Amino acid sequence: MENLVYAIVLLPLIGFVINGLFGKRLPKALVGGLATLVVFAAFLISVSIFIGFPANGTPVIVKAFEWFTIGGIQVNFGFQIDQLSLMMMMIVTGIGSLIHLYSIGYMSHDKGFYKFFTYLNLFIFSMLLLVMGSNYLILFIGWEGVGLCSYLLIGFWYENTEYGKAARKAFIMNRIGDLGLLIGIFLIASQTNALDYLSVAQNASKFEFDGVVIMFITLSLFIGAMGKSAQIPLFTWLPDAMAGPTPVSALIHAATMVTAGIYLVVRSNFLYHLSPSTLDFILVIGLATSLIAAFIGLRQNDIKKVLAYSTVSQLGLMFIALGVEAYTSAMFHLMTHAFFKALLFLGAGSVIHAMSGEQDMRFMGGLKSKIPVTYWTFLIGTLAIAGIPPLSGMISKDEILVALWAKSPIIWGLTLFSAALTGIYMFRLLFLTFFGNFRGTEEQKHHLHESPISMTLPLVVLAVLSVVGGFINLPHFIGHGEYQNLAHWLEPLYVYGAKHAEVPFNIEMILLAITLVMVAAVFFIVRNIYVTKNKMAQPEENYKGWERLSAKKLLIDELYNATVVKPVEGLGKGTRMFDKLMDRFFNFVGFGAVDSGRAFKKFQNGNVENYVLIMSLAIGLILIVNFLLQ
Repeated sequence: MENLVYAIVLLPLIGFVINGLFGKRLPKALVGGLATLVVFAAFLISVSIFIGFPANGTPVIVKAFEWFTIGGIQVNFGFQIDQLSLMMMMIVTGIGSLIHLYSIGYMSHDKGFYKFFTYLNLFIFSMLLLVMGSNYLILFIGWEGVGLCSYLLIGFWYENTEYGKAARKAFIMNRIGDLGLLIGIFLIASQTNALDYLSVAQNASKFEFDGVVIMFITLSLFIGAMGKSAQIPLFTWLPDAMAGPTPVSALIHAATMVTAGIYLVVRSNFLYHLSPSTLDFILVIGLATSLIAAFIGLRQNDIKKVLAYSTVSQLGLMFIALGVEAYTSAMFHLMTHAFFKALLFLGAGSVIHAMSGEQDMRFMGGLKSKIPVTYWTFLIGTLAIAGIPPLSGMISKDEILVALWAKSPIIWGLTLFSAALTGIYMFRLLFLTFFGNFRGTEEQKHHLHESPISMTLPLVVLAVLSVVGGFINLPHFIGHGEYQNLAHWLEPLYVYGAKHAEVPFNIEMILLAITLVMVAAVFFIVRNIYVTKNKMAQPEENYKGWERLSAKKLLIDELYNATVVKPVEGLGKGTRMFDKLMDRFFNFVGFGAVDSGRAFKKFQNGNVENYVLIMSLAIGLILIVNFLLQ
């Protein structure tokens, strides 16, 4: 297994090096093919390890080398292969290879083609380090690596200054979260004298239950998760990150990087179990994020912005599950979300490709017959995220709702409301884009065509996964949990045991029925508005009340600009003025020394007669003064 593990990590790195050094001189087909092939090969190897890994197998540690020892803490550079890392490895490489394939067609006319695939391969390598590393330090290296790649890919079209600003915004907001993660790692090292997951788990019992130290550690780690997984207040970077090419949105901001925070909390379940206060905080943050992002998504008109706020909302839903220790439910939704959200982003890219770059849904419409493959696959993705049975999103979301009912009916009700908002903005997106009459220009209408096979094939594969993905972990009431394969698979990860929601069968059926009725009602209401009545999206200036608040994103960016950006810019201007004053002062001192030196230089000219004359005058002046003073 050791060589196979090394191969999984090194293959994307090899693709990065080859394309980075020689890609500019290689044919595009070879560049894209190589980048896709190395990721797909890593996926096949991951699957082979998964097949041979026992269901309740103990973690396999692959030690590459001894890294360093400090303060009695020995840190090895190695990899931990267990149920969680295998699941993430297959998601990263599987979805990643499909998005690489899609990018061959989507980026075919871009002058930075080789550079784009170089960055994608580097991202996959960094993400694999993050999920495969055997300790928190390797996780941090991968964490920073994906942050760097995110910056490079969001600002890939750097000639547009707004895209560059979006990249910087993402980078800075992630650095805020990363500081929290780093503090958490330092605290773990100081308190447990270890950094590898297995040793930290063994020493975790020394912490006082819900004590100050464990609370501070878990909160610090969660701050890192808030930045990377776009939770309030560090969430505004993700919608702006839609400035990057659409495959970037699908890979980084839907299926992989933004789920790193979920992975971190699940990986550290042995710490979070000991801090119920932190779990309550996670629950509140996740619920607030899910509701606010879903509300903002209701009146966005940019097709990618709608999906971006949807991603933020769905990540909030996963954190809600983590807040009630429903770790398996969170990971289940992470997996199904990777399927249908990657599908939706790639479908949006296919729409944008057909519309000659147009992203505003107000100028789309009637695309159902023009790009049928894109439409049918996008429809499946929409139904999955909205919760239509028996698609994957419905099953994973229902599992979270059941766990929340066991915690609190109020939390269940608020989360169900967030799910209703999800259905509203997604059906609105579907109907505005694919139904009604075409509202674009004649030139766009003439250009309309289905995407090439390299783009539609990934859509079909992801659509199939969105349909069947939910059957991996069927609801508990089917076979009394016998078919909850994912739950059984992940159970060995939980040091303190998996937490199961105790909900009577009849209550669970009522909850399921309420959810299905809600989804059906949302579908017919939205369809009546945008299809039957043919209501179109209005210009933002026509919105009033809650619609205006949603379109203006609750003015959160404006609030951040007023309270953070402007004061920091003002401080920077003040610092620059102070710097200029100090420059002038030191220049005055310097130039004064130079000028005085020039003046005295005239007297130090080497003329002995002048020296004797000055000395005589000085002696005479001293004698006269002395005489007068007597």
